[in-house]
Amino acid sequence: MKTLRVVLLLIGFAILGALTPVTKAQTAAGAGSPSNDALSPRLSPSHPQLDLVYRRPTEKAKLRNYFFDTFGPYPIIGAAIVGGINQAYKTPPEWGQGMGAYGERVGSNFGIAMVTTTTRYALAEVFREDTMYYRCECTGVGPRFGHALISTVTARRGEDGHRVLSFSALVAPYAGSMAAVYGWYPNRYGVKDGFRMGNYTLLAFAGINIVREFVHGGAGRLMGRFSHSAATETEAATQP
Repeated sequence: MKTLRVVLLLIGFAILGALTPVTKAQTAAGAGSPSNDALSPRLSPSHPQLDLVYRRPTEKAKLRNYFFDTFGPYPIIGAAIVGGINQAYKTPPEWGQGMGAYGERVGSNFGIAMVTTTTRYALAEVFREDTMYYRCECTGVGPRFGHALISTVTARRGEDGHRVLSFSALVAPYAGSMAAVYGWYPNRYGVKDGFRMGNYTLLAFAGINIVREFVHGGAGRLMGRFSHSAATETEAATQP
């Protein structure tokens, strides 16, 4: 039963991952846009191939992304989906059943997500990390799958965007779960439960990245509007 619950949680997060914006691993010089739609690898034969360079997002773009990732529609939808799964499995059982209990579970999941996202962005700012997901420039299922997994625990750093082990990506999932355990979960929950919940969150992030890497669709194009807004600011800041 516990395994089934974990699978359902991953499915819920994977659905959200299909709806969130992604960026290519590199951006075209002079274009400066991390929007997926603006970074197609297919170039017209009549145009010379552009040099691909990494562009760090501006502070304004990162702040906009933070508020969207924390208080936008998808954290709310995610909290509602996972809250429904928790309700079905009566987790935690002390909260009972009914609409009141469901609302408590939804609020709990939203709180966990808010702490997780805030921790990730705050630590990324301290350590000068770019934790946005950049789709792999490679080809083949294996390399792309590996890229999605490694991106779960790594980030871009420096002006050249070299990849490093990300302290913020490793700590954030456990910060959210520990906040729930010691903040509003029943007293019987402890550090082991927080660590277990954090493991599930980290695993869910890996599933989200896999969906981001391989799934293309209308939802991604819809979210591309938001990505393009942040990308425009980056472009304006990098133009001579």
